[in-house]
Amino acid sequence: MPGKRARAGYLVLAYSATLLGIAGVFLPLLPATPFLLIAVWASARGSQGVHDWIYNQPQFARLINNWHEQGAVPLSAKWLATAMMLVSWSFLLWADYHWGLLLGMSLFFLCIGTFLWTRPTPCLPSKI
Repeated sequence: MPGKRARAGYLVLAYSATLLGIAGVFLPLLPATPFLLIAVWASARGSQGVHDWIYNQPQFARLINNWHEQGAVPLSAKWLATAMMLVSWSFLLWADYHWGLLLGMSLFFLCIGTFLWTRPTPCLPSKI
């Protein structure tokens, strides 16, 4: 079990990520899933009560369960993340940043995109 300072740090991270995840549910350009996964991870190390609260919220349950049970990322999140990475990289190019940064960000975005697009899309529950 982490010490008091580490637990406090995990809780701050969990609450911050939860707030960003909640905002992402309502704001179309802010993805909720990654922030909620960070919140669940951090809260598990900071406070089991906070972890259970996040994990059992009806608004988040589908996203979190899809990840935990299937390792799945919704198709809309994949497309949004890809578009945002492209916009970010295009801004760096337009702002004439150093070629080393452009190359580094290209590799970074390529790794993230590859990871996202190789995750399955959530299966819909069968209706019996």
